[in-house]
Order: sequence, then C-alpha cells, then structure tokens
Amino acid sequence: MGKAIIQAAVSAGLELVPASFSSPEEAGQVVQAGGKEIQIYGPPEREGVLASLFDEHPNLIAVDFTVPAAVNGNAELYCKVGVPFVMGTTGGDRERLYKTVEDSNVYAVISPQMGKQVVAFLAAMEIMAEQFPGAFSGYSLQVMESHQASKLDTSGTAKAVISCFQKLGVSFDLDQIQQIRDPKQQIELVGVPEEYLSGHAFHMYHLTSPDQTVSFEFQHNVCGRSIYAEGTVDAAIFLAKKVRTKADKRIYNMIDVLQEGNMR
Repeated sequence: MGKAIIQAAVSAGLELVPASFSSPEEAGQVVQAGGKEIQIYGPPEREGVLASLFDEHPNLIAVDFTVPAAVNGNAELYCKVGVPFVMGTTGGDRERLYKTVEDSNVYAVISPQMGKQVVAFLAAMEIMAEQFPGAFSGYSLQVMESHQASKLDTSGTAKAVISCFQKLGVSFDLDQIQQIRDPKQQIELVGVPEEYLSGHAFHMYHLTSPDQTVSFEFQHNVCGRSIYAEGTVDAAIFLAKKVRTKADKRIYNMIDVLQEGNMR
C-alpha cells in the first residue's frame, strides 16, 4: 500500500516527504519509491523524526497503512505531535482511536475503506438502512470476504455492510463471516486471479428469505491496490484543504471526502 500511495501521490503532483516508520527489523533501510529514496525509521526514533519533519514541512499530512496492532500507538503519536493524518489501517481499538483524536483536537480522516466507489456503495447501504429499517427482517445472511494472507483482521468494509444489514432486520454475528486467507482456496473457491493473490479484496453478501424463495446478492471485487491509493490521495488533498481554510478540527471520513465533490 505504501508504494501504491507514493505512486498515486507523485502522479497527483504532491510533494513526497521521503520518510516512513516501520518495525525495528526494517529500521535503517532505504526504499526506492516514487523517484525518491525513502528512509525507514524504527519505533525509538519516530517522535523526534516526526516532530522535526513537521517543523520542516508545516503542511505535512501523515498517511497510515500498517497492521492492526500499530493503529492506536501510531494515532497517539500523530496526535501528540499535532500532525494531521489519514488513517487507512483497519483494526485496533477503534473506540480508543476515536477518543484519542477527539481529545487531541487534530485534523484526521479515518476510514475502514479508502476506495471511493466502495465508499459510495457503503453510503447507499447506510441510506437504505436508515430509510427502510427492518426491510429484510427474517432473511438469513451469508458473508464471504477474501483478502491477501497478510491481512490479519476481518475486513472493516464487511463489518460496515453487515451493520447496515442488521439495521435492515437481519440477525448476523461477525463470527459467522467466512474469512478466506488461503491462496489455494482463493483461486479455486473465490476466483481470485493468481497475479492478485498478494493484493485483493473480494466480498460477497447473500441474503435469503425465510421460505427460501427470494434471494439477493451484493458483490464487490477489487484486484490490486490502486483504488485505495487514489482514494487515500484524495483524502490527503481534502484534509490539506481543511487545514488551510482553518475548518473545524475533527474526525472526517471518506463520505465527507466524497461529499466535498472535488475528487480527481
């Protein structure tokens, strides 16, 4: 994701600050991306480096795509230094994440889904759930989501869609999600092209009426990471505008970005 976002940012004409944070094992490495050498810093250096970069680049926007276990610590760092940030990582303690940002009064875009078109689908689901509560009462739901093996948590998008179905009257627990992470099953059962096993998001939601005579199926399949990278860059541009115009310091989401109406 980091490399995909770098490519999208450079293509959009944004200035890339050549620094990234990672694990102790990767600290000190230099990665070539976007025509620049990206210096990797480990945990002990993060706060000092980020504060120094923010002094040097007052228009800095941090972008976070990492593992669930790092979500809260990273957000606390951005808030402590005061750096506006886009959080695309799912998982972690989301209640604590939102409280951290709200208490610190920093600009942030936080979304479990950065793909603009998928976000539009989620927005439509929210509208349906709000306007027609209970419309699918009694229906049973099957959910399958497939992502690359390195994705450790359950899809945040799947959780959001399921929340809408629950408002629509469907009884479903998150532990009923069929989570596919095995590459062989992804090829044979899900139909993921082999070249995208390392980066994909396939979702299927199947609803069946109590008497089995009616069914609905919602599906969205994403190969690669460009859809998320483009959405992330739009979110960063959106957030930079909020900072520049001294808009309210609050937590924004991708719905806010879409509603702004100035996506590339």
